[in-house]
Amino acid sequence: MSPEAWFTLAVIALCFGLLVLTRFATDIVLMGGLTLLLVTGILTPAQALGGLANEGVVTVGALFVVVAGLKDTGAIAWVVEYVLGRPKSLAGAQLRMMTPVAAMSAFLNNTPVVAMMIPAVQDWARRYRLSVSRLLMPLSYAAMVGGTCTLIGTSTNLVINGLLIKEQGGPGLGIFELAKIGVPIALSVILAVIVLSRWLLPERRSAISQFEDVRGYTVEMLVDADGPLVGKTIEEAGLRQLPGLYLIEIDRKDQLIPAVSPQERLQANDRLVFAGVVESVVDLQKIRGLRPATDQVFKLDVPRPSRCLIEAVVSDSFPTTGKTIRESRFRTRYNAAIIAVSRNGEQLKKKIGDIVLQPGDTLLLEAHPSFLEQQRNSRDFYLVSRLEDSHPLRHERALVAVAILAAMVLAAAVGWLSMLEAAMLAGGLMLITKCTTPGSARRAVDWQILIVIAASLGIGEALYITGAAQVIAQNLLALAGDSPTVALALIFVLTAVFTAVITNNTAAVLMFPIALAASQSLQVSFMPFLITIMVAASISFVTPIGYQTNLMVYGPGGYHFTDYVKIGIPLTLLVGILVVYGVPVWWAF
Repeated sequence: MSPEAWFTLAVIALCFGLLVLTRFATDIVLMGGLTLLLVTGILTPAQALGGLANEGVVTVGALFVVVAGLKDTGAIAWVVEYVLGRPKSLAGAQLRMMTPVAAMSAFLNNTPVVAMMIPAVQDWARRYRLSVSRLLMPLSYAAMVGGTCTLIGTSTNLVINGLLIKEQGGPGLGIFELAKIGVPIALSVILAVIVLSRWLLPERRSAISQFEDVRGYTVEMLVDADGPLVGKTIEEAGLRQLPGLYLIEIDRKDQLIPAVSPQERLQANDRLVFAGVVESVVDLQKIRGLRPATDQVFKLDVPRPSRCLIEAVVSDSFPTTGKTIRESRFRTRYNAAIIAVSRNGEQLKKKIGDIVLQPGDTLLLEAHPSFLEQQRNSRDFYLVSRLEDSHPLRHERALVAVAILAAMVLAAAVGWLSMLEAAMLAGGLMLITKCTTPGSARRAVDWQILIVIAASLGIGEALYITGAAQVIAQNLLALAGDSPTVALALIFVLTAVFTAVITNNTAAVLMFPIALAASQSLQVSFMPFLITIMVAASISFVTPIGYQTNLMVYGPGGYHFTDYVKIGIPLTLLVGILVVYGVPVWWAF
């Protein structure tokens, strides 16, 4: 190999070593590796930065905006209720999630499927007190194996099928031909994840569960007379699953119902009194069919979608200390509405307007973000801070957001538009139809993920252009001798390794001529090798950087690089065994 190829391999080894042995951020490590390849002249600036213009990177960026529209309208809650349901155990939750995701990914691009499901799974996990770190990696894996079931499941399958048609002519593979091996793989991986995750996936505790002395609020909510919660039981409405939140009582006309049964049915204009931690109070504000009991919220000068939730601690120089909130005319004075009050863990059973404010009380306010700047240095409050992702939802736009998502998926699935075009158009429509705001859309974009994908593409390009990948593949294939089975196993291993460090499409295109040459030298059919490449390039379990859905769950799941290695190696071995012994059954040598 050339010196450039050896240096490229050394840089890749250094990056992997840092990711496995240290806690350095993934984007910093990979950008550092890319910089080394750039300054040494192995990559030109155009090659090093080419990943920033890659369709996949821009597509993922546009999908963040689409997901922002789904979150801001509350459409994610529909996914939680109608797709994910109510699990009774972690294993049940994983099965409920992975099965429909794999089925959807067999026919849809897995990137939008995972993008849509991440916030839904996060909300679902919090509501049912499940470890999100034991759900998001399985989500990515389910999307991968679902793509192996049909010809249109991943772009890699279509690329390789195109190369087959160009090489041998004919119609290529049928849309369901891959299902012979893809379905058994998908079922086996789902089962294996459910069994192995107990030992091999980390359980990262949520912020709520880590603190027992978090501030508790008392908050009142009204059941909308024309909302979807009327007639539902407390349990059916999902009001018993929010962690750290307790329904104290229901005030129904002249009747007070304490110790509320989960089977109690909600009626129009019921006043529900909750006590709980701030995170769950924020979630409560987002449930369709509930609204703050204080009418002050609807008298503010600012439109609700433009507001956010802010915490403020009352100081001893607060001008109306000792007066009730109603007497203090708080809304008129500050253009903000108090929706909950926290006082040293004490349950304040009075209505919001009747609470007498004291120094040290923590107020949960609904206000325009400008309140933060106006009152940050005010003597009226000791501390003022904004709660992230706390603006009121635009429930009336939920159907519009779902329609935009469905149109995007349909347009990409039937080939009317590329995935990039469909995602960018959908993102634009989310803004035009006011399903999300420009500010929310900007905040939704995870730049760390985009940088990691772009840097990975640049490093993979160096592995390809220096010839290192080709030399490694040809030398290892020489070990196969005259055995087609050993050659098939080596093709799987090489494709899986290259997918982990290059990208799935590049790895598949790189391995196609190598596998073709191997089949010709062994004088056996090329089809088993072709199918093996398609499968191996679609399953990248071992590293977060090999597949963009792995990267999409990396941050939200709170994962470390080694988490992928622990569960990824046994899953890859399982798929490898199924491929080596299963593929020749359907596509004989």
